[in-house]
Amino acid sequence: MPLVHISMRHGKSDAYRKAIIGNIHRAMHETFDVPEDNGFMTLTEHDATNFRFSASYLGIARTEDVVFIQITANDTRTAEQKKALFQRIAQLLSEHPGLRPEDVFVNLIEVRKENWSLGNGLAQYA
Repeated sequence: MPLVHISMRHGKSDAYRKAIIGNIHRAMHETFDVPEDNGFMTLTEHDATNFRFSASYLGIARTEDVVFIQITANDTRTAEQKKALFQRIAQLLSEHPGLRPEDVFVNLIEVRKENWSLGNGLAQYA
């Protein structure tokens, strides 16, 4: 049950933003076994003043197109699944909407299953 928050610079088209959301979901479906109907995602756009990044941290050349992707998910995946997710997200976003792999920044936050309430005030996974 991932929850995804995407942050990026303001100014891209609706089609560009939809491609980012759709391809992140596709990558989670393919590598994390996330069901097709399990899509809880937000995309927030920021102006230059409110969006800061390092253009060269760890020797990776980032541009103004960098996208931050933060995924909160259950702590049930293997290291191999996580690596596959990161690679697949970068690959799919490179294909469409044409984002450079260097500009794909992913952060995975893992939580225990009982830390979710998906509605009705219930802990559905506990």
